[in-house]
Amino acid sequence: MKKNLLSPLLSIICILFCNCSRDDTSGNEQIIEMTNQGVIPCENGIAAGKYPCKGYDFVSHITLEQMNAETGNDSWGWTDPVTNKEYALIGLDNGTAFIDISIPESPRYIGKLPTATVSSSWRDVKVYNNTAFIVSEAKGHGLQVFDLTKLRNAGEATTFTADVHYTDFGSAHNIVINPLSGYAYVVGAKNLNGSQALYNGGPLFINIQNPLVPKNEGGYAEKAYSHDAQVITYNGPDPGYIGKEILIGSNENELAIVDITDKSNPIAISTISYAQVGYTHQGWFTEDMKYFLLGDELDETREGFNTRTIIFNMEDLDVPQEHMMFTGTTSAIDHNGYVKGNLFYLANYQAGMRVIDISDIANKNIAEIGFFDTFPTSNAADFKGAWNVYPFFKSGNIVISDINSGFILVRKKMIKI
Repeated sequence: MKKNLLSPLLSIICILFCNCSRDDTSGNEQIIEMTNQGVIPCENGIAAGKYPCKGYDFVSHITLEQMNAETGNDSWGWTDPVTNKEYALIGLDNGTAFIDISIPESPRYIGKLPTATVSSSWRDVKVYNNTAFIVSEAKGHGLQVFDLTKLRNAGEATTFTADVHYTDFGSAHNIVINPLSGYAYVVGAKNLNGSQALYNGGPLFINIQNPLVPKNEGGYAEKAYSHDAQVITYNGPDPGYIGKEILIGSNENELAIVDITDKSNPIAISTISYAQVGYTHQGWFTEDMKYFLLGDELDETREGFNTRTIIFNMEDLDVPQEHMMFTGTTSAIDHNGYVKGNLFYLANYQAGMRVIDISDIANKNIAEIGFFDTFPTSNAADFKGAWNVYPFFKSGNIVISDINSGFILVRKKMIKI
């Protein structure tokens, strides 16, 4: 009885003073809400009546049909620095969708930037300086550059046009951006007619410091095709590379570490591989840059593993070492993974999003602590389900882009008081 009397007062206090949530920069978010506000909690291992879950609640969903698309793929996020509204950018077979999630339980589909040429199952989008940069494996697609501030005053189901269509390359598998340097790195690129890989599929260097005037500054071809990469301004434990711009390329059968500070003279630092390589796919540094967590996309199907993450010690970039392997709880294929604080968020295809605690990674002690399975019918090793997860919003909202289901928004389970 006393709890019922206090609840309205607590709700008012929350609205006035705490905005119902906080972001813990350690990556271990604790979201406190006084009222449900439409979020469907994960209870007894299920959310919204169908999604297996642990520790993460269902917030909202926009289907592929609502976005007039056949399949989903990549995703990223943007927070408007003027309005503080959050937006999800969802890659689709026929374009890139923009979703206003400032009211997370009632997301608004603003519209779509159609593909530059033809539809493709592969699209990748990143954000720099309030601008989206989009590539695709569609033949002749090039780079679409889109001013995200247009979303502030847009209606619903708008068809947008790119501000710039950069065509110094055609198709590409991925784009990586280092926000500290203002450079974009396009990997797995071909020429406009698709007949030839550019720089052997290695990274192209594009200066985007003026986002609407991208400049070609060459590329790097000494190593093999790069499927994905992370590029950082190094501030880790190896004193010889402090302040350098370092690329870690996931190059099909190995990691390649390259100093790309001088775009006219990239310098190979080292390479490292590992046992039973399937396909070296994508990885991400821990925030202290001591460790690199790598996903292999084909080892589950070729070698019969459960989901496997290979972790490298990067304290000496000249001599990286394998640190440990982490095996997940299902046979599902791992795809893209990102580190925020002490948590590793993994898009795990048919197993959905998995969340792994890496706070004791130095002692080889990491563990899965939560998940939200967007593909409820199976955890098999197949290319369906969660393609990407974007965990970097300060609000704690987490975007999952699903090949079969479209856009799904989740957040860490609420603690009700």
